[in-house]
Amino acid sequence: MLDRQPHRVRRPHSRHRPVPQHAFEDLRYIRETMERSSAFTATPGWGQDAMGLTAIAAAYLAARQSTPNAWLAVWLIEAVVAVAIAVPTMYGKARRAGLPLTSGPGRKFALSFLPSVLVAVLLTGALYRLGLTRLLPGVWALCYGAGVVTGGAFSVPLLPAMGFSFLTLGAVALFLPAWGNLLMAVGFGGLHILFGLWIAKKYGG
Repeated sequence: MLDRQPHRVRRPHSRHRPVPQHAFEDLRYIRETMERSSAFTATPGWGQDAMGLTAIAAAYLAARQSTPNAWLAVWLIEAVVAVAIAVPTMYGKARRAGLPLTSGPGRKFALSFLPSVLVAVLLTGALYRLGLTRLLPGVWALCYGAGVVTGGAFSVPLLPAMGFSFLTLGAVALFLPAWGNLLMAVGFGGLHILFGLWIAKKYGG
């Protein structure tokens, strides 16, 4: 008699094959490349630490000055020193990561941060002419904090938190100008060091 039952098609037994190690490495490389292309990760943690140390030294020297003009001169020199630290350390970190500073995220970071710096420069000149230098610590911290918050939207997630910390400190300094020099040390010194260490540890320098 013929077997009228349909034959069952045997399927080859499939076994779970382990993913090769190089596949994980390729995925990790792709993920890191996408992260670098969407965020400006060249924020210099160690550079911020150096800026914080020089700011504390500047606060100490500024507190010992007898005139508002001398106090302002100390902090303007510190601003130049901070820029001289920030630019090379940022460039060095970007170079190690293989990211040009003029890349998309870097350009967005600069365009978001620099307007606040320009506003701070203009307000510094105006307040100095009016004899209101005691308001400068609050204005500086507020402008810097606003720039860090907006620029930080295109950078590492820690930067907006640092920016909001500067905004809080600037608001206090604006209404308590007698504490201005101390708050400058706390903000441009302490906050830079604290967040700089955090960024250096989490984002490679």
